[in-house]
Amino acid sequence: MPMDAWRDGDQFLVEFDLPGVDPGSVDLDVERNVLTVTAQRPPLDDQSEFLAAERPRGVFTRQLVLGDNLDLDRIQAAYRNGVLRLVIPVAEKAKPRKINISHGDTTDQVITTGNGRTTHDTVEAAPAHA
Repeated sequence: MPMDAWRDGDQFLVEFDLPGVDPGSVDLDVERNVLTVTAQRPPLDDQSEFLAAERPRGVFTRQLVLGDNLDLDRIQAAYRNGVLRLVIPVAEKAKPRKINISHGDTTDQVITTGNGRTTHDTVEAAPAHA
């Protein structure tokens, strides 16, 4: 089952080519971080003499191991014109963010991590031990 996968901002997109597959036969399962796509293309008439048989028939599957940085509870799937498209958002915990670092009695200094997103976390400084 041919596939393309790419990242677009805060989401990953995956497209599977499934021409001639009934959308009702397509099944998606996620267990832990493994996404399984199962589909079925019906067999051709056994009475016919095949000149070429290059497309898979019957039940076939494809598995993807997805990283912990993806939100597997919010996967969206659509099947259109023989293409199954999955949109998998990046998990909030995996997005780059800014962390404020306090240093003594002065104002906080902001240090940017990742690509400079605007989410802020404040870290309180622990008292110094003598």
